[in-house]
Amino acid sequence: MRQDKGIKNTRILLIVGGGIAAYKALDLTRRLRERGASVRCVLTKAAQEFITLLSAGAISGERVFTDLFDPQSEFDVGHIRLARDCDAVIVAPATADLMAKMAGGHADDLATAVLLATDKPILLAPAMNPRMWVHAATARNVAQLVADGVTLVGPGAGEMAEPGENGVGRMAEPLEIVAALDTLMTQPPLSGLLAGKRLIVTSGPTHEPIDPVRYIANRSSGKQGHAIAVAAAAAGAEVTLVRGPVALPDPSGMTVIRVETAREMLNAVEQALPADAAVFAAAVADWRVDSAAQKIKKNGSLPTLAFKENPDILATIAGRNAQRPRLVVGFAAETENVIAHAQQKLARKRCDWIVANDVSPATGVMGGERNTVHLVTAAGVESWPPQSKADVARTLIERIAKEIKDK
Repeated sequence: MRQDKGIKNTRILLIVGGGIAAYKALDLTRRLRERGASVRCVLTKAAQEFITLLSAGAISGERVFTDLFDPQSEFDVGHIRLARDCDAVIVAPATADLMAKMAGGHADDLATAVLLATDKPILLAPAMNPRMWVHAATARNVAQLVADGVTLVGPGAGEMAEPGENGVGRMAEPLEIVAALDTLMTQPPLSGLLAGKRLIVTSGPTHEPIDPVRYIANRSSGKQGHAIAVAAAAAGAEVTLVRGPVALPDPSGMTVIRVETAREMLNAVEQALPADAAVFAAAVADWRVDSAAQKIKKNGSLPTLAFKENPDILATIAGRNAQRPRLVVGFAAETENVIAHAQQKLARKRCDWIVANDVSPATGVMGGERNTVHLVTAAGVESWPPQSKADVARTLIERIAKEIKDK
């Protein structure tokens, strides 16, 4: 029997949300116990519509908790004890409602009270209808939870419980959750890796106005750039995040500068110098036009737009003689010949590293939660496995910390 080094002898609190995927929580419990973990279960009221206390208790070998006001456990503030008397908390399935409550800091039942009171690592396995997963409210909640330090595994794509429904929203399989927990429990803390260092991170798109109501933009969500800023702050860096117009909340623990255009972004970056490292994850619009003072009206003929090239933020900062960061990292979002284009960009922009990824529609990278990147340097190409954008951010920050230390 395999014994995961990060799971053996750990105490896991498993919170089961109210979704059809709740049945997988029973197999997850069994898999965790096979690997030497002890598991306590908290079932929400809705979860009890899908699985029973008897089945959860029989498989976990522990008492199952359900009620915030249970006189048998709350005589000594039992929900606080549950929150602290564990090594990690797993929420599986994490429903849209449960994640919304977590993002808002609600504590109106045992599950949410425990989640608000715990200081342990939290792993969420989202599960919901695909339309619920892509809803703007869910996207905002997920972004807030990631900014708060919560780790997600999944959801995956496939058939839903509802007939004819297909898309992203399936809960990760139990062994996927076990693997994600093993990673969470074994990865070293970022804390202190960048203590005393200053980092600039750009994120999101830029909007280049055509007239007062129209603009040129791209599909960047800002999720990867924001995740990098959050990881840098977690590593102890003094972070300035220069963000284009995105729907994500401003992460805490850093200076956030909101901009709209490429020229505003360049100015904000230059004002934030000096820095030890700069990560240019923003998808800056390459061109702009002279914006009309009033809305351009349809008059039977096509308007003439004279395009101008925007300033190249990455090349400008990488090419500085004064106040050039010791490490300048660019991003290359490509749809073909990803590595070749990134290598050309590395030489052309005179930066130190390029993080290249395939953003073709089929990859789901733009706006999605996962990314597959290649780190391109003068020494060669390092391809990283598919992983969450938070994990990409963490790995990149660890590499940046090592590079700065070595320099």
